[in-house]
Amino acid sequence: MNYEETKAYLTRYLKARIPVIVIKTIEKNRVLRMLKEIDYEFNLYSMSNGITDLKTNTIVSEDKTIMSALDYISNEIKHAENKNFILSDIADIDTSTNVSRYLLDIIINAEKKSGTIIIISNENIWPNISRMGINIHLEYPNEVELEQTIRNSIMPYEHQLRIEWDDNDYKKAATYLQGLSEMEVKNIISSIIIKGEVKKEDLNDIKNSKQNLFSEIAGLEAINIDENFEVAGLDRLKQWLNEKKNLLNPNLKAELKARGMATPRGILLTGVPGCGKSLCSKATAQIFNVPLYRLDLATIQGEYVGQSERQLKEALDMAEYVSPCVLWIDEIEKGLKEGNSSVTSKMIGQFLFWLQECNKPVFVIASANSVEELPPELIRKGRFDEIFFVDLPNRTERQAIIDLYLRKYLRVTIGAELSQKLVSLTEGYASSDIEATIRGIAYRLIANPNEQLTEQLIESSLSNIYSLSKTNPEKIAKIREWGSTRAISASNPE
Repeated sequence: MNYEETKAYLTRYLKARIPVIVIKTIEKNRVLRMLKEIDYEFNLYSMSNGITDLKTNTIVSEDKTIMSALDYISNEIKHAENKNFILSDIADIDTSTNVSRYLLDIIINAEKKSGTIIIISNENIWPNISRMGINIHLEYPNEVELEQTIRNSIMPYEHQLRIEWDDNDYKKAATYLQGLSEMEVKNIISSIIIKGEVKKEDLNDIKNSKQNLFSEIAGLEAINIDENFEVAGLDRLKQWLNEKKNLLNPNLKAELKARGMATPRGILLTGVPGCGKSLCSKATAQIFNVPLYRLDLATIQGEYVGQSERQLKEALDMAEYVSPCVLWIDEIEKGLKEGNSSVTSKMIGQFLFWLQECNKPVFVIASANSVEELPPELIRKGRFDEIFFVDLPNRTERQAIIDLYLRKYLRVTIGAELSQKLVSLTEGYASSDIEATIRGIAYRLIANPNEQLTEQLIESSLSNIYSLSKTNPEKIAKIREWGSTRAISASNPE
């Protein structure tokens, strides 16, 4: 529940005199601010201050030990009705301990005296306690709350700083910072304010700020994208991605929500090896202007019972935490191959459930070379937004690929006649064949400064390639047959 929903439920439960309310959160200060806004009197226990009046901050009991605090609360509840206490910083109540049993006894007495005890904790609570009342999970601030927090952090300095942001920039910042606590957001914004100005370029720092909070999770890796990164060809896929990028606009996201629709969840890429499926993940993150993370399912596989499922959950949870982002699952068939084992079956079910129910802006790109090895339930219509097939580059795409890598590695452009000659020469080549060859020429020239770049060198180098389409034509034909009938081409027709 968000802030206002949690506040409304808390008010209702307090009126109902529920004896214990457990609020699951790490944001203690946010909860205390919420409780101050509710028209009830509370005494708060914390390890640093003992027991104080929540609204006046007056010290009620200076003894800071939990057992002394429980003694005080127990005595108060025995002798007065409608008392409200808040317990924070309380440990040893996840199982049957002296503290938890004493607290349970107090809660039972509170029920008789119409008292309420609120526990703020992100730890597990002994079931005997939690089942005596109501449990509430306070979610991290949503985009509306985050935008207000960001504005509240910046606006006090509006006459001291040069602020370039407009309303749309505040909305973008809120989108980028989803999944963080209020305190984490304030810290990030403070690090920008301290520079003396708030510029539009700061949005890029905010977009990548979660990586600094990103803890290493097995199988999940942050991928850096060069600012000059470029993919040649695959124009139909690029057009589709640019269309979906528009749906990330805050105003259109509100329209989607009003219609009960989620933002796009992702695509499955299949096709001929070496034709750009992996590069598409970087292109997508670049188009969407969000960070890219790679999920390695092989690394997630553990040797102990339940380890694989737990590590997959941790990785997917972390993907939600760092959202908005692109989550790239390369060669997904190796990790979720049909018939691998009972563990794999559980992981398939776990991944599909997450893919269906995830409500965070995580765009998944799953690539597969052997799509026939994937379980049918993964590739049925509706799992992904679309299935794209990446074929051997056509004539137009080969020209774009050759021009791109000649420019990038050899720092040259060529005339139309040579260009068309090279395009014809590379028919049946994968894009990786062309790139590797031109990169090889660059290595050769750098290593031998006296050697000159000639048209003959380029032609002869590209002539000496044994592409997969030539060495294993049966496999390529099988892959292309599948793609032509069950997926959308990533390329525009010639």
